[in-house]
Amino acid sequence: MARKKIGLIGAGNIGGELANLAATKQLGDVVLFDIPAKEKFAQGKALDLEQASVLSGSDAKVTGSSNWQDLAGTDVLIITAGIPRKPGQSRDDLVGTNLPIIQDVADNAKKYCPNAFVIVISNPLDAMVYEYKRRVGAPREKVVGMAGVLDSARFSLFLARETGASVKDVRATVLGGHGDDMVPVLGYTTINGIPVKQLVSEERLASIVDRTRKGGGEIVGLMGTSAYYAPASSAIAMAEAYLYDQKRILPGAAYLEGEYGYKDLYLGVPVVIGAGGVEKIIEVELSAAEKAMLKTSADSVQKVVDIVKAKS
Repeated sequence: MARKKIGLIGAGNIGGELANLAATKQLGDVVLFDIPAKEKFAQGKALDLEQASVLSGSDAKVTGSSNWQDLAGTDVLIITAGIPRKPGQSRDDLVGTNLPIIQDVADNAKKYCPNAFVIVISNPLDAMVYEYKRRVGAPREKVVGMAGVLDSARFSLFLARETGASVKDVRATVLGGHGDDMVPVLGYTTINGIPVKQLVSEERLASIVDRTRKGGGEIVGLMGTSAYYAPASSAIAMAEAYLYDQKRILPGAAYLEGEYGYKDLYLGVPVVIGAGGVEKIIEVELSAAEKAMLKTSADSVQKVVDIVKAKS
């Protein structure tokens, strides 16, 4: 069986870590793509990674390119293209710059790799993945946004550190848009099956929820740019679920057609990812307070999507 092909749009910090993880895990041959002005940078990063693969024992090829033809036949396409956040910026501040970039990517992807399973990371996430799907006309099963996996990982880490538990035992769920009004759902958050509310005080939980919501901004404030290790790991988890037909239940930004009461909107919800892509959207019961928080989050996403529609 020939190796799968992984296309990575954007050779920056996230793109480089995506390439490293994909090659090390031998998910497939990797094409690290960027604009012509950054082609040599992408080629240099690819060569560095290939040399490292000798030590990790990976036979996956890594290629740097600015030619869309090199992405023909891609099985998984992960999009990180666009500018990262800077201190003081919200994700929504990036829409004007990143919208034409995602539109160009969508037009080329539709031509060269129309059958790929697409994972969008570019911010503002929920609006960018919406525009990608709209422009390509792809079925909702084949286009997902990576946000909930990352947000849930942040929430899980903070809970593990608070309780002294292993990160392997924490199961956390975060719904809604990828922003400061995301919805960590405490009723579905456990530590080895024990509801987290039994282990952490209400006051501390509120503080951890707040830190989770601002988790991306905390890292931007410390580093001066967006996170990349955890976002890359999150997207690779989704890619693995697709390539290996794992049927994993992961929180992802999925296109809703009535689920949770929303239509024509990408929003973070639990999804099953397998060989069919987003094979199922799982609707969980929410409390009245959680429904209200989800509506606030959805309204925020809708405002940015409306901006995107007006510019499209």
